[in-house]
Amino acid sequence: MSMVRMDADGPLDGQVAVVTGAGRGIGAAIALELSNLGAIAVLCGRTRDVLESSAQAIAQARGRAEVVICDVTSLQSVEAAAKQVVASFGRVDILVNNAGVGGFGGPLHQLPPEAWEQILNTNLRGVYYTTRAFAPMMIRARAGHIINISSLAGKNALPNGAAYAASKWGLNGLSYSMAEELRGHNIRVAVVCPGSTNTDLSPHAGKDPAKMLQPEDVAHAVAMLVTQSPQSFVSEILLRPTQKP
Repeated sequence: MSMVRMDADGPLDGQVAVVTGAGRGIGAAIALELSNLGAIAVLCGRTRDVLESSAQAIAQARGRAEVVICDVTSLQSVEAAAKQVVASFGRVDILVNNAGVGGFGGPLHQLPPEAWEQILNTNLRGVYYTTRAFAPMMIRARAGHIINISSLAGKNALPNGAAYAASKWGLNGLSYSMAEELRGHNIRVAVVCPGSTNTDLSPHAGKDPAKMLQPEDVAHAVAMLVTQSPQSFVSEILLRPTQKP
């Protein structure tokens, strides 16, 4: 575990934000945005080097970050990460479930079983694990945000990406149900469903990257969710680029 701390203030000052898959792309952008708002960003992922790079970007922006190695497909790893957060801060205010893998290699009947397992374990089971590990802290505090990064593929058919779509449809249903379970504890659960986003998660053949959503666009949506007025909550955001790429 390594930490970078700088002076910062903002609407999230003093809050702790755990972001999975925070080493690059959407996760790194979300972590940076939350740190810009004053939160301490806990960067979770499997690869220390990319997490350290993300932490340094936050440090250069005078934010605060802590790196925690975590594989969301392993309950033991997730529980160890939660213990580290408790030891360091004793609280978690925001959990962003962003870690995910793509899968766009062909029709479902040709998908290898190990690819199915990787996609579903990361994109869906991993959210169950992190919620199981971190939600009790929020319940005790009677406050918190859980934001699950899904996809418009969780709303629409996705030929040649059926397993990925299934994971995101499942994640949406999980999120809506979690929201009902936790709203009585003053915990708001939301799902963000971006369209095609310019990251290295998946190829976007024939699309103009400049017209696609950027990681910062998704981060802005997350910032909106965690700074909304306290008497209501936005349960779902469907995010599309202004121009079709």
